[in-house]
Amino acid sequence: MHVGVLTFVHIAATLAGTALGLAVPHTHAVHERRRVPHPRINQRVSADVLLPMRVGLKANAEALRSAEDWLMEVSHPSSPKFGQHWTSAEVIEAFGPSSETIETVAAWLGESGIAKERITHSDNKGWFAFDATVEEAERLLHTEFFHDGIEEDRGSMVGCNEYHLPKHIQDHVDYITPGVRGTLMDLHPSSQWKRAAAEGKRATSPSTPRHGKLMPKGAKLRNVDVVVGGLNLTLDTCDEYVLPECIQALYNFTAPEPNSTVSANNSLGIFEEGDFYAQDDFDTFFTLLTPYIPNGTHPIHDFVDGAKAPVVQALAGGESDLDFELAYPIIYPQTTTLYQTDDLYYAEGGASGIFNTFLDALDGSYCTYSAYNETGDDPTLDPVYPDPRPGGYKGELECGVYEPTNVITISYGVYENDLPYYYQERQCNEFLKLGLQGVSIFVASGDTGVGGYPDGTYGDGPAYGCLRDDDVFAPTQPNSCPWLTNVGATQINSGSSVYDAEVAADQNLSGFNYSSSGGFSNIFGIPSYQTDAIATYFADHDPSYPYYYDGNYLNATNGGLYNRNGRGIPDVAANGLNLAVVVEGDFTLEDGTSASSPIFASLINRIIEERIKVGKGSLGFINPTLYANPQVFHDITAGYNPGCGTLGFEAVSGWDPVTGLGTPDYPQLLELFLGLP
Repeated sequence: MHVGVLTFVHIAATLAGTALGLAVPHTHAVHERRRVPHPRINQRVSADVLLPMRVGLKANAEALRSAEDWLMEVSHPSSPKFGQHWTSAEVIEAFGPSSETIETVAAWLGESGIAKERITHSDNKGWFAFDATVEEAERLLHTEFFHDGIEEDRGSMVGCNEYHLPKHIQDHVDYITPGVRGTLMDLHPSSQWKRAAAEGKRATSPSTPRHGKLMPKGAKLRNVDVVVGGLNLTLDTCDEYVLPECIQALYNFTAPEPNSTVSANNSLGIFEEGDFYAQDDFDTFFTLLTPYIPNGTHPIHDFVDGAKAPVVQALAGGESDLDFELAYPIIYPQTTTLYQTDDLYYAEGGASGIFNTFLDALDGSYCTYSAYNETGDDPTLDPVYPDPRPGGYKGELECGVYEPTNVITISYGVYENDLPYYYQERQCNEFLKLGLQGVSIFVASGDTGVGGYPDGTYGDGPAYGCLRDDDVFAPTQPNSCPWLTNVGATQINSGSSVYDAEVAADQNLSGFNYSSSGGFSNIFGIPSYQTDAIATYFADHDPSYPYYYDGNYLNATNGGLYNRNGRGIPDVAANGLNLAVVVEGDFTLEDGTSASSPIFASLINRIIEERIKVGKGSLGFINPTLYANPQVFHDITAGYNPGCGTLGFEAVSGWDPVTGLGTPDYPQLLELFLGLP
């Protein structure tokens, strides 16, 4: 161990051209260290340069341990506190650092020469911020700062190879920037450094790809060369064209009265990124299929960080058009709210992270929230604003600018192995915090069965897009987070009617092997509300595949293919094949769990509307109620979700990792939720 440290110091000194040589007191210890010194950040920063220091305070450890219990208190139907959702201020107070942490770190800074008047404490209590010269910062952290000498448009990267903290401080500090992760800064002609972006973020390379969405734009659109008015479209043709009336028949509800009075505080939230709706498509859809919805009906625009919509019809996105054209016939005259995120550069591939700027806009405290060794948006994965590129959003990162709607549906995502675990854990904690505040979040489970997109593409390829040796099942993200409601996909079999049982969606569509994604997380364990359902599934329908525990597939000596003690995906399901929509002016069929999520979310939004009419409120996190009442679902017992060279899992009686608990029976769901406080 001693030799390893000496080797590290020797390499760092060689790259930097300067011996570290700073005496570190025995009272201090390394807090963060690069595994290998950065090969380009090797030029010493002048002692008089001013650094924007940020000290991320560790979140209250008790809060992280208690979070699930708190959420269950307001979410479980048997709890006396059901529906007693928290305010934003209560969430910030509970999840912020402890008083001991705040006082201990503040005292250390004061004793180290950083006067109280120089320090700003963030609104969410998670940050101490102050400016310090390099000389002060190096003395404070017992380190040396270097830069990469690059300015151009992005500025220079400033960081250190390691830094030290007093041992009694380490349990109270998450991490410090600039530090081993680096901070982009501009070099002023007077040699004075300035912040390039709020909270010291690093810009992402323009070549960095965004990982595939669960429903890639246009990936599964199938134009139908017919005139709708010339078709005899009835409930008898729902196996070919799923119209709004088919969805009503499947799930036993009728369209609301178009002139009924609705709450102004119960809009359905729909997330979009890099895909844009066209009003002309909406109007054509309304005219053809739902003439009781007036042309011109459009969502409330809650645009985040320079996002814009709508677009001209020729540029319409299949995802955006699909989400709204499925939702409106279910909820109108209730409104929808569009959460369109990020300027065009980032929305169309300039960052490889996802959802954080959206969550920032809903919860201002999330912009600087510290959890799981990350504070604020990821400095290498997430968008950085202001964006200096032509047409980029020139404002600061938008934090807490919108109130979340009662229900939000998301049809985008990646895979667990696409993003660092700490990134997903911190983000998952934010979904929990939104659930505490009464927000219900639905996410499409994905369209690739138990695998991923082959070779990062959307068609067949030499690889399955799976893990390890291309054989381990690949869970989807953010679906593995336990505090979301994941929606899988079903279909009406060819030749069947809406009154026959649906089956798990599984089709080969123009070379794309589409099936409803499901399985078990490699990051998150089985949540309490799901324990009995998963235990019953394994007891009664144990798959034949070998498995491993704790997400440890790399060391699975038995060739295990899935995690035996992971959070199960999905929770529920809804139709996801042959959905009739209008995109770019064409009558089109779309497929995917991207359809299933807005369908299910819309039904819950309608139920909340009925609760409001009788003096009740939003539902928040609904999974505990759903798992405790499986009788409100049509159980799906046929079909598979193939991938990774296997048939995947099988849809069976009860919960399964293909269609979850099943598809909704609206009258029973309504009765259930109206009966709760």
